[in-house]
Amino acid sequence: MNPPAYIGFGMLTPVAILVVDELPEHNTGALISQFSEFVFDDAAIVACLLRQWDVPTGIIGTAVGDDSRGRALAQTLKDWNVQGEVRLSPNIITPLEVDVSDRTGARTYFWKRDPEVLATLDSADLSLMQGARVLYVDWYDGEHIVRAMDEAARLKIPVFLNLEFAHADPDLLARYAERSDICQAVTDAAQKEESDPLTVARKLQQAGVETAIITLAGEGSLVVQGDEILRIWAPPVIAVDGCGAGATYSAGFIYGWLQGWPLEKSVRFATAAASLKVTRSGLKMWSVDDIQEVATILKVETSTFTPMEKE
Repeated sequence: MNPPAYIGFGMLTPVAILVVDELPEHNTGALISQFSEFVFDDAAIVACLLRQWDVPTGIIGTAVGDDSRGRALAQTLKDWNVQGEVRLSPNIITPLEVDVSDRTGARTYFWKRDPEVLATLDSADLSLMQGARVLYVDWYDGEHIVRAMDEAARLKIPVFLNLEFAHADPDLLARYAERSDICQAVTDAAQKEESDPLTVARKLQQAGVETAIITLAGEGSLVVQGDEILRIWAPPVIAVDGCGAGATYSAGFIYGWLQGWPLEKSVRFATAAASLKVTRSGLKMWSVDDIQEVATILKVETSTFTPMEKE
């Protein structure tokens, strides 16, 4: 087996994804139209998505319980040929996440993130990183990600950081962004474009990020690298399950980056992959050729910063 090109570092948890037409009123219920199970968080999602495009991947994650859910999670990653040891602990109860997707494209999630489980990241073996070409981390795993990011710097491995809306916190922005090469963020917690995406991208660059990605849900994304600005629009789709769309975008971008593609081709692929993902439940991904077919027809505008905008 080839050594992993991608390493994800972060929380491991089983997830149950429920698709409903709409969320019920308080103290009532709703019929489930589709149901699927998978492995979360985003570091693991990206690893499994990339495996479907034949990229060797690995995961360095939290320990899980030596219980039925924990053993099933370990077996799922093994079945997907995601490399890395899943540590089973008798002292932990494997957490569970439940995500509810509705026909608006939104997803409502319920998750359990015990500090003692997250703390097991601090004892995780980082040796799987040697020879990798990119490390993925999530800001919501907190200070536990710093050790892995610093090891990536020592090994000269680029870091992809999912910062989401945490750029609004100056301390988090300064601490995590300076350790990142590629950073994916959103304009606000609910993806409502409350902040100007170009302003957010510039803020990430000024914090030390080389490539700033701002996802805009159904509106596509904006990517800034150096002086280059790319604005890409998502195709119109009928949303079924928005769960994992952001991680699918990350996986699509990382795939293009690992292939050595130009920035625009990677952004097109990422946008097309995320758009196709929301049209069906679960995380079984389309082929590279199918995604490329959509990617080639997407609307893209390119521009550069003026000298005044750089200041």
